[in-house]
Amino acid sequence: MQKVLLHLSESDAVLPTRCVPWDVAALSVHTVGALHRVIVSLDEVPPESGPDLVSAVGYYAPDVRFSPAVNEDRVDSAMEQAARRSDAQEAGRVLRDTWRALEPRLEAEPVDRVVLTRHGDRMLLTDFLVTRVVELVLHGLDLADALGREPWTGPAALDTVREVLFEGVDPVELERVLPGRAATAGAPLASLAAVRAVTGRAGSDVDRTALEAAGVRFLALG
Repeated sequence: MQKVLLHLSESDAVLPTRCVPWDVAALSVHTVGALHRVIVSLDEVPPESGPDLVSAVGYYAPDVRFSPAVNEDRVDSAMEQAARRSDAQEAGRVLRDTWRALEPRLEAEPVDRVVLTRHGDRMLLTDFLVTRVVELVLHGLDLADALGREPWTGPAALDTVREVLFEGVDPVELERVLPGRAATAGAPLASLAAVRAVTGRAGSDVDRTALEAAGVRFLALG
């Protein structure tokens, strides 16, 4: 993603995306900001006690964090920041600098590090990072589609998203509901096409009831 964002033209930046009303510039701001949230969380004092830890799947519960008010703020803030950009490549530079700052910090953190999200969730850092991978992969698909490019998702990142959506799924039932998209030799859980289908990125409706019966997890996505 970084290489793509570092080479955006202004005509690329104003292309519409499926994440209406965001154009490529605004969606890039939001996506890069999702990663920067890890730095914000690490800058805070680790929460010592509180509610039970929230899992990566539990993070995507349809509650206040995806309420109309929160979604409106999420949309408006990305659009406002994108409108103030110095040029089309700004989000790419922010992503590059964010990862340079974040990578050594992650390597130094203990495996049981707990962080507090902006929504008040107490999460293991490892689980919070899973949610960041979900954001980067799904919005990476949105950006690639808007730009007319092939998806750039790496195998490890895609495996993480597949585990969130399809872990424990009945493969026979999944193949019945999503024929030809359920699994491949290299993706025993499900294909990229199946990820697209169950996250609203396939261009057609899916039988949600049947997929939930098969064990597919549908996430609340803002």
